[in-house]
Amino acid sequence: MNDISLREFTRIFTRIGILSFGGPAAQIALMHRELVDERPWLTEQQFLSALSFCMLLPGPEAMQLATYAGWRLRGVPGGLIAGLLFVVPGALFMLGLSMAYAAYGAVPLINALFLGVKATVVVVVVEALLRISRKALKGRAHWVIAGLSFVGIFFLDLPFPLIILLAGAYGYFMAKAPDTPAKRDQVKLPFKALGIWLSLWWAPIALLWASGATMLAQVGLFFSKLAVVTFGGAYAVLAYMAQEVVADKGWLTTPQMMDGLGLAETTPGPLILVTEFVGYQAGFGSGGLFLGVIAALVTLWVTFVPCFLWIFVGAPYIDWLSHMPRLSAGLRAITAAVVGVILNLSLWFGLHVLFATVDERSFGVLSAPVPSLSSIDLVALGLAICAGVLLLWKHWSLPLVLGLAALASAAISLI
Repeated sequence: MNDISLREFTRIFTRIGILSFGGPAAQIALMHRELVDERPWLTEQQFLSALSFCMLLPGPEAMQLATYAGWRLRGVPGGLIAGLLFVVPGALFMLGLSMAYAAYGAVPLINALFLGVKATVVVVVVEALLRISRKALKGRAHWVIAGLSFVGIFFLDLPFPLIILLAGAYGYFMAKAPDTPAKRDQVKLPFKALGIWLSLWWAPIALLWASGATMLAQVGLFFSKLAVVTFGGAYAVLAYMAQEVVADKGWLTTPQMMDGLGLAETTPGPLILVTEFVGYQAGFGSGGLFLGVIAALVTLWVTFVPCFLWIFVGAPYIDWLSHMPRLSAGLRAITAAVVGVILNLSLWFGLHVLFATVDERSFGVLSAPVPSLSSIDLVALGLAICAGVLLLWKHWSLPLVLGLAALASAAISLI
């Protein structure tokens, strides 16, 4: 597709980046319309094969699909342009919103606006749970994996990476068909590309650590770890990330974490941009505006450089993956485990939005958050029900419902 001019290529991917609201399903549909339906840049089979490959990778599948499409059309430079244009508009929005939130988030009217946003986010997470479960749970084994995953993270407080590792190992070793040795032998690992992208990923963290910028290095290390385990999209790791950044690291509070997700839902680009919000709040809390901006940039770097690594190293071998049934089975088991993790996230968000008091209770070796029923927020409950009707039944657009819920909660607070 060398006949595509750079100007036209850049225009279309800029359009995709600016209009990429509504989560991965809407973003993938937008790319399909732009790249397959309206112009013959990719065939239907190329698009679906690339989508299947990207859904097996950690990280935001829509951003990786855009990167792959750019790579397919114009090589590595095209992949860089497409991937950056998908991320940068939303990242700029999120940085501005994060700065405004840090400066004005405590204003009562702002808090009232965010109540409507958080009530809507509860519905959005439930919708993601329903959508992913329909695709991921294809048999009894996958239902069992999802159930055990939920029990492990909700009642036993097991680390998310451990759950992912155990699910992947089970799927891999229980697969009936072995991988095809002939196809494996034909694959030559691109060590040069691997070395370049690994260096780009880790060199800034090493420099920060060597220069004594310990806090920034810790931000880089944490979100680098997150980039490796983000199977199933941002919803899958939000509860794990919230536990780490709220309870363990103290970078922000639970209400701030939920506000950050609400902000990420209102911006174009991948939902994983919520990590930028967390990075900014961590830096702002440690050293003010300047450190907040640097921490946000570090977070963006270690979140999205790995995405380019996965694509530029792995994309040439999409056909090979079809001959790796054990690997595919392991990744399908991971996707099933993600359903249990998102169920945990749904309950976690719902409890903290709808109840003012939620205590952690122990039941022998088990523990679980238990709300105080008398602390229920009837306004939040009403807004969540209305948002559910508009999103799940009427199928209104997410930005519209978020805006209406925010305005409604603000109006109720003024009354």
